[in-house]
Amino acid sequence: MRIIMIYRDGEDYTRAVTDFLHDFGRATGGYKIEEVNPDTKDGDSLARTYDIVEYPTLIALTNDGVMQEMWRGTRFPLISELTYYIQQ
Repeated sequence: MRIIMIYRDGEDYTRAVTDFLHDFGRATGGYKIEEVNPDTKDGDSLARTYDIVEYPTLIALTNDGVMQEMWRGTRFPLISELTYYIQQ
């Protein structure tokens, strides 16, 4: 399973994103959610593939790229809800 946070640094929501990433890492013993900037080549490709137009967006993917869940905006899922996807 892969969990990816797609966001732009320096936006109004950046602090909420970095706080969430930090809290998630602490709660899961250091698991790092992948961070992707949608303005990069890889980020643009990822956003197009999964039709992501709002940032921040958090997605859970299987290892072969099938999307399991998507959360848009700063209403992030509970950490316990998200840990379900890293245990798969």
